[in-house]
Amino acid sequence: MSIQYIMVYSIHNLFKLKKYFKYIFIIALGLLYYFGVFTHFFELDYYSQFVYPLETNISKCVINAQSGEPDQLHCININVLNYDLLLSNDTKCNRNIHLLVLVKSALNHFDRRRTIRQTWGFENRFSDVPTRTVFIVGKSFDLNLEKRIKEEHEKYGDIVQYDMVDEYYNNTIKTLNAIKWASTHCNDSRFYFFSDDDMYVSIKNVLRYLRNPTEYPEYLSKEVKGKQSKHSLPSDVVLFTGYVFNSSPLRHQFSKWYVSLSEYPYHMWPPYVTAGAYMLSKAALVKFYYGSSYIKRFRFDDIYLGLLSKKLNIKPLHCEHIYFYKKHYSISGYKYVIASHGYHDSEELLNVWTDQKSNGNA
Repeated sequence: MSIQYIMVYSIHNLFKLKKYFKYIFIIALGLLYYFGVFTHFFELDYYSQFVYPLETNISKCVINAQSGEPDQLHCININVLNYDLLLSNDTKCNRNIHLLVLVKSALNHFDRRRTIRQTWGFENRFSDVPTRTVFIVGKSFDLNLEKRIKEEHEKYGDIVQYDMVDEYYNNTIKTLNAIKWASTHCNDSRFYFFSDDDMYVSIKNVLRYLRNPTEYPEYLSKEVKGKQSKHSLPSDVVLFTGYVFNSSPLRHQFSKWYVSLSEYPYHMWPPYVTAGAYMLSKAALVKFYYGSSYIKRFRFDDIYLGLLSKKLNIKPLHCEHIYFYKKHYSISGYKYVIASHGYHDSEELLNVWTDQKSNGNA
C-alpha cells in the first residue's frame, strides 16, 4: 500500500469524522439547551434585582383595602379571583374557634376524606380546644362524580367547592379560594392549618407547636418536669410557618416544575414553605387574602405563597417537624411529628394515627 494512498484515505476519513463531530456538536448543544444549562447564564440575581408585579408597596395596599381608605398608590387588582362558591356550610364557624383545618382534596378521594374525618380531622378530638375541618375541592365535568360530592356534603357538611376545574396546575387557585373562604366564612379562628389529603397529621402537635413555635418541642420537656409553660402567642401575631425551602427554579424542560425565564427570571426563589402542610395566624391570613389581589398569580401554589410573603415582608418560619417526604414510621420517631407526606393508603393512615393516639402523640 503506497504512502500516497494512505494519505488520501486518512484525509477522507478525517472529513467524515469532521462531519460526525459537527452532528455530535449540534446534538450536545441541543441537550445542554434542553437541560437548561445555558438558561442559567441569563438569570438575574435574586438578591439585588428582584421585583415582581405589582411594583408598589403591597403592605400599604393591604392597609388601605382593610381600612377602606382611598387608593393613592395605584393598587390595581391584577389577580381577580372570580369563582362561584358551589358548596359551603355557613354555620361551620358559628362560634369562635382556635383552629380551622383546610384540606386540599381531589374530588375522587372519598376514602381519604372519610379517613381524615375519623382521624386527624375529627372536630371533637379536644373538648377544650374548638377546631373545624373543611375540604377544598374544585369541580368536574363528570356528572356522577358531582352527584357523589353533593351527597357527601349533605351527609357531612364539610365540603367547600368552587367553580374551578380540579387539576394540578390549578392548585394556586384552589389555595387562594381556601384563603378566601377562611377569610370570609371563618375569620374568627386564631390559626389556620392547610394540608393536602395525603398527609399524616397530629393535631395535638399542631396545637402544641402553635403555643410556642420557636421552642417546640423542647419546651414540652419542661412541662413534663413540672414546669408548666404559660407561653402563648399574642392574638395579633403574624405567623406563616412550615417546612421552608431556599432553592432555585428548575430550568430543564422535561421537568414537571420547569419554569422559563419569561415566567420568572431570577436565579433563586424567595423562601417558601412546601404546600403539603403549613400554618397561618389570623393576622397573616388576612394579609394574604388582601395582598393576593395585588400580586401576579404563579402556577405553583407554594412558590406563589413565597412570593406573597416576600412582597408582604412576612418571613416564613421554618418548622423541621413537618416532613415533605414520607418519614419512616416508628412510635418514638413520630412523637413530635406535626405532619408527614405520602399517606396515600387510607388504612395505613388510620393505623399510624391510631397508634400515635394511643401513645399520647396525636
